[in-house]
Amino acid sequence: MQRLWSLSLLLLLCCCFFGSQANRVYVHPFYLFAAENASCEILKVQPDRPLDTLPVAALDINALTPDNRASDQDGRRPNLITQRTAVLAELMNALGLRIYQTLGKKNHGANTLFSPVNAYGSLVTFYLGASIKTASSYQRFLGLGLDTDREDCVSLVDGHKVLKTLQSINSRVDGGPKDEIITRVWAFTRRDCRLSEDFIQGTQDFSDASFVRGVDFSGPQEAEEQVNNFVEKTSDGTVKGLFKDLSSDAKLLFFSSFSFKGNWRTAFQPEKTSMQEFHVDDTTTVLVPLMTRTGLYSYVNDKSRRCTVVKLPLSAQTYMLLVLPNVGVSVHDIEDQLRTDVIFGWNQTFKEGLLELSLPKFSMSTVTDLRGLLSDMSEEIETKLLGSEAEFDRLSNTKPFTIDKALYKVSVEMSEEGAEQDNNQEAGIPLKLSINRPFFFTVIEGDSNAILMLGKITKPSL
Repeated sequence: MQRLWSLSLLLLLCCCFFGSQANRVYVHPFYLFAAENASCEILKVQPDRPLDTLPVAALDINALTPDNRASDQDGRRPNLITQRTAVLAELMNALGLRIYQTLGKKNHGANTLFSPVNAYGSLVTFYLGASIKTASSYQRFLGLGLDTDREDCVSLVDGHKVLKTLQSINSRVDGGPKDEIITRVWAFTRRDCRLSEDFIQGTQDFSDASFVRGVDFSGPQEAEEQVNNFVEKTSDGTVKGLFKDLSSDAKLLFFSSFSFKGNWRTAFQPEKTSMQEFHVDDTTTVLVPLMTRTGLYSYVNDKSRRCTVVKLPLSAQTYMLLVLPNVGVSVHDIEDQLRTDVIFGWNQTFKEGLLELSLPKFSMSTVTDLRGLLSDMSEEIETKLLGSEAEFDRLSNTKPFTIDKALYKVSVEMSEEGAEQDNNQEAGIPLKLSINRPFFFTVIEGDSNAILMLGKITKPSL
């Protein structure tokens, strides 16, 4: 049976890789990330294997070095675009847009920032410690489940393959001359707990640096102070007062951060940056620095969605899409229409023209409660993935085990600087486009089409 399963999987993959584009055989995402001996029939007859656990170092505010990485993680992750990369990007994009629309509705009039890569990676890390029943819920939510599975028999994917593929997308951005993504993960558990080797390895697959530490939660206030001080010091002071209202019964606190520092392909002209009005709404304006550049841009006036979209190349394979709603149209109206076919459809309709583009200098960061966000999507989703019905029997030797807090931070920093100086003077009369009212933006890795960030700026701040 095992041999038949392996042969079937090999045939499916061969059909996909060697078939022509026109006649390419569809391969379900599950088969690209399937675990060894993953079929539910095989798993059903196999005895439960003992949980491989590792001791956790006690939190020491003077020991700030990240966890040791596995020997095969030397910082040089493969960044070739494979079918696995492209398929995972599609799944991540679709789920990311669903989650972002929920977040956008909750933050209706506020700046919003979300990273599909960060959220997807956090969920897959939790999946590594989930019971079979809960793992099935995660796979369906992530788009990796098989419809043929039954309640009593679930085929599993290899979460490590998924996480390493996500990190390979990030590494493509880091391969550029200026753009940079930094991902960090923190996990705090009880001092007497041992955590599963799979989960600890997952925090490393998913990040550039990970910190897994044991904490004495018997004194919640003292534990809160220790944990927050540790996160502040190991985040270079960028995260302060993160965890609140800890319980003496806490089992696991989880926090991940995703930081994007981007540079435009061509620099803006600093001498043209000036303080100008930004129209927050019909009655409120604020003065913000608008940077300006005149040059050739790809853009489109989308009449059906009543907005203008501009493509701004960044310094690696990445690019940013700026979506400016027409006067009288709210950015919320744009968010409601967001789908992957809409975003990538804009790329098919762009025309190139001379623009005098003015754009706010901006940097922003947000911290979000992942459990609360899932609950906003659906109470059933939150209950099955992190709430009362979620079982994490394979996360620790302590039973029952819960994930008490799951937080993530996303930050973006953009300035006038670019990978190249703007030495070209284009002839002609430019069309003036000023991004001086609330707008939506997304950052995309161009080779894999992975959406790295989604956000809206309703009030620029530095």
